Amino acid sequence: MSTVSLNRRQLTLAIGGNPNSGKTTLFNLLTGLHQKVANYAGATVEKKMGDFSTALTDVQIIDLPGTYGLTPRSEEERIAAEVILGLNKEVPRPEGVLCVVDSTCLEKSLYLVLQVIDTGIPSAVLLNMSDELALRGGVIDTEKLSGLLGVPVLSISATKGSNLNQLSDLMDRWKESALLPNGTLPVIPTLEEVGLRRSKARAIAKAVITTPLEPHPWSDKVDTIVMHHVWGSLLFAAILMIVFQAIFSWAQPFMNAIDFAFTSLSGYLKHTLPPGFWNGFLSDGVVAGVGSVVVFLPQILIVFFFIAVLENVGYLPRAAAVMDRVLSAVGLQGKSFLPLISSYACAIPGIMATRTIENKRDRLATIFVAPFMTCSARLPVYALLIGAFVPDIPILGRFFGLRAMTLLGLYAAGFIAALLTTLVLKSSILRSSGTPFYVEIPPYRIPSFKTIFIIMWDRSKVFLSQAGTIILLVNVILWFLASYPKKDGVVVVRDSYAGRIGRLVEPAIRPLGFDWKIGVGLLSAQAAREVMISTLGTIYRVEIKGEKQEGLQKALRNDMTPLTAVSLMIFFAFAMQCTSTLAIVRHETGGWKMPAIMFVYMNAVAYAASFAVYHLGKLFGWG
Repeated sequence: MSTVSLNRRQLTLAIGGNPNSGKTTLFNLLTGLHQKVANYAGATVEKKMGDFSTALTDVQIIDLPGTYGLTPRSEEERIAAEVILGLNKEVPRPEGVLCVVDSTCLEKSLYLVLQVIDTGIPSAVLLNMSDELALRGGVIDTEKLSGLLGVPVLSISATKGSNLNQLSDLMDRWKESALLPNGTLPVIPTLEEVGLRRSKARAIAKAVITTPLEPHPWSDKVDTIVMHHVWGSLLFAAILMIVFQAIFSWAQPFMNAIDFAFTSLSGYLKHTLPPGFWNGFLSDGVVAGVGSVVVFLPQILIVFFFIAVLENVGYLPRAAAVMDRVLSAVGLQGKSFLPLISSYACAIPGIMATRTIENKRDRLATIFVAPFMTCSARLPVYALLIGAFVPDIPILGRFFGLRAMTLLGLYAAGFIAALLTTLVLKSSILRSSGTPFYVEIPPYRIPSFKTIFIIMWDRSKVFLSQAGTIILLVNVILWFLASYPKKDGVVVVRDSYAGRIGRLVEPAIRPLGFDWKIGVGLLSAQAAREVMISTLGTIYRVEIKGEKQEGLQKALRNDMTPLTAVSLMIFFAFAMQCTSTLAIVRHETGGWKMPAIMFVYMNAVAYAASFAVYHLGKLFGWG
């Protein structure tokens, strides 16, 4: 945003709209990287604010939660209404609302528009996806729509950035109201009131759509394959295989570059600083420790890239429809799929997304099993161990290798554990009658790569922020514990404070094939799973001195059998090792009972599975 001048006008606007209307794409287009993202206090709904400058105006933009209405039946509706009515003290009071409408679904979108206009706040309607409307032969009379609604109406395309100049002019000409709406939240309407508003939306849409849309030329034909119960499932599996192969092949050059940078910096500090406390603290505790985790950032970003692309192109709702058949077999419905697929990135937003599930018992079951999904925090541990112990052998030519197959197996293990746990829950304490599954299938769209870039940028900031705070703090503590006490100026890691802690827990984990070093790593991973990597990196860097220092993977190969590595990966596939996830479960369920049961159950499953794998492996002579 440009420097604020006293002559420039200051304006605060909110952007509202239905899910899949392109609201967030427009927000990203306008604000770019000038965004602040957090959660509303006491809520799991995301709070996004950003800045945008026109020729005359500095605009502060609030991205309202995607919602179909303003009556407080859900947390999203409540927060959207509170912001519009000036009842939410966490964000500035907006002086107007930009209602983003999907031009191809005008009638459905007008229900929310009419509610916003009825609040009395100055509003404008943005007919988004106008390019898709024109491509399918549809025509909307914007002047007539503006007259019927009594607010300005613009046709735009957030994906292509078309008519952005007209939107900037609209902001410069924005008519502020001296009497902004105030009062209490709207009451939940009666069925009659809902019917009347929907009838009005239908009448307005019928009056302004001068040429109706033609059927999509190829969407239905593609859906016969994408949503087929057999071909759709195979396509979903093929997409996962592509993602896993990309994690190892695409990311490697970037990982090598990051590793080289941190290794060079660590070596420079080690040889430049005088021997002593600060030398080891900076080179081993800070730079090398954090670098051992940051090196996996490219792989995590690849996961988020694919999730963002699949969501933007319109595939994920279709995958939910396909997976509804699988989930219904264990007592859930397709609505649980999106929270579960979100948990592949992080269990926290996945658990937050369960709020869309109306059936309380289905929602609790989904919350309970969401942490079984292989989140991005597990990925660095998998990548380290797979890279160290699984040979890079091609399976399907050069396209798909053994490493990707191993990763696919670990993801499948978590998913199968979730399904089996759900089956037990839904056939016992969380039994409930079946709930019909409805999902809105959006048209296929070319993804907005600016939106995808911003999603990846936000994720990288979160990851690097964690690396610079939680992971750094744990690394520093572990470096100290692994470096002291010294005897005659020399430290033996096994006899250090960290070694003593590890040897204290070693008897409990020895049946899994783990030694005291892994024990220290498992304890530190309770703060964040990724810390396991930096913990092992810190221990081995302290233990292997000078010119004999080796890469972490090589050190692990010298100190660990392949069977132990498999046992460790199986443990990580099932264990609950994220305190942030436990905290969000407590918030969502209103107490510590479910988080406590989840912690005990998942770690018991992890221990039992790891024990079985290790001892079966030894029985067959693999150890």
